[in-house]
This record gives sequence, structure tokens and C-alpha cells, in this order.
Amino acid sequence: MPRYARKRSKTHLYHVMLRGNNREKIFSDEADKLKIINILEDKKKDREYCLYAYCVMDNHIHLIIKEDMSPVSRIVKRIAASYSYYFNKKYTRIGHVFQERYKSENIEDERYLLSAIRYVHQNPLKAGIGTLEGYKWSSYGDYLGKGRKVADTGELLKMISDSKESALSEFIRLNQEFSEETFLDIVEDKEINESNVADYIGRYLSEKGLNQEDLKSADFKSVREELIRFLLERSNLSGRRIASSLGLNRETVRKITMSRDLSP
Repeated sequence: MPRYARKRSKTHLYHVMLRGNNREKIFSDEADKLKIINILEDKKKDREYCLYAYCVMDNHIHLIIKEDMSPVSRIVKRIAASYSYYFNKKYTRIGHVFQERYKSENIEDERYLLSAIRYVHQNPLKAGIGTLEGYKWSSYGDYLGKGRKVADTGELLKMISDSKESALSEFIRLNQEFSEETFLDIVEDKEINESNVADYIGRYLSEKGLNQEDLKSADFKSVREELIRFLLERSNLSGRRIASSLGLNRETVRKITMSRDLSP
């Protein structure tokens, strides 16, 4: 199948996602995650691009990039090449590290930009591996002044308000607003899906000697929370779908999702 040229963004803004070849973990440990972040910072020194947001997961990375001196294709190619060299040398391997063609989508307006950044920052939250502030490998901390200052936070905050204090307050509010929007999504094969979720819930409750109505009772709060965490970890179902499957309201599931703060 022939490849078609990507449509260029009129704003020069892109949401880019690079993932491991064959969905393999390519950012396995802290050293790997730190290396890719250092590469992002290093490539910016030549004014190749502005980086508004990033999030490093175990087998993929999300970037919100604005082209500067280089086109997005060259930017991504240089980032991938640098990390591939490091990764293959460290693990004494050869061959592709990243999936052959990166995924990207154009960002043509400010509203979509802010929504995409929120999506990127909420990746660990939705994957059940951390909270916004607790996850060390995203740019959210950069905006709070607690990160590595790799992201170009100043330019983005000025889009929100001329007042730095007001801009930061609104940025935090937007990012903490739980969203089920999907952008460049990675769908991993997990054991629980739409076709078998009811069976899993049924078996889980049967082992506890409970029924679905019991989940609404305060007496079984710990069981309810454990089951929600189980579904978050072992499925790609949205919070809305999990709530519906359990007969609970979405806010109950959202609170469990937001409270997860595991070390990466």
C-alpha cells in the first residue's frame, strides 16, 4: 500500500506519538525515560522545535510539538535515531526500536491544543500508573515549576492569559478536569474487553459471595474500589464504560482513577 504525504499543519503544531516496534517496552526503566527526555531537550537547542508537552510511557511517548527551524518529519526522525542508537547499544541488540512510521495529528486551533495537552498529561492517570503531579515522566511538573523545565511552558501559558498566575491557575484547572477524549490513542491487547467484561465482573463478585447491588453499599467500599482498580489495570475500557458495567455512577470511578499515585 503506498504511503501518502502528511498534510502540513497551518499552525505548525502537531501531536506526535512514537511507539515501540511490535508494541515492545522501549522505556523500561528510569534511565531509559530520562534518556529520551534528555534527547528532547538536546534537539531543542538548535531551535528545531518548541515542545509544549510530553509524556513518556513504557512503550510509547506523546509529544506536542511546534515546528521552528525544522519540519516535524525531520524533528521526529532525529529524536528517534538518537534514542535508537542508545537503546540498541545498551541492550546489545540491532534492528528497529520504534514502529516504522510515527503517528501524528495536526493541531489547528488553541482549544484543540489545550485539549491535546490535557490528554497527554492524563495518559498515566488513565493507564493506572500515576497521577498528574505524581508521575515523573511528563511535562505537567514543568508547568508547576517542579519538573526538568524541558517544556516551553511560558509560550503556552501566554496563550491562556497575560497574567502568569491566572494562566497557571486555569492550566491546572483544565488539566485536572477529567476527560475521556481520545486523540492519538494506543490500544493495547488486554485480557478484559467489551465482550467479556460482564463475565469477569460476575466471577469476581461470585468469589466474594456478593452481587452487583452490593457494590453500592458503604459496607463493601473496599471491594468496590478493588474491583474498579482491577478493571482499570486489565482493560482498555473507559471510565464511563466501567461505571456502566458495574451499575455505578461515573464520579465513583473517576475518584478511584484520580487517586491512583503509583511510582513509575
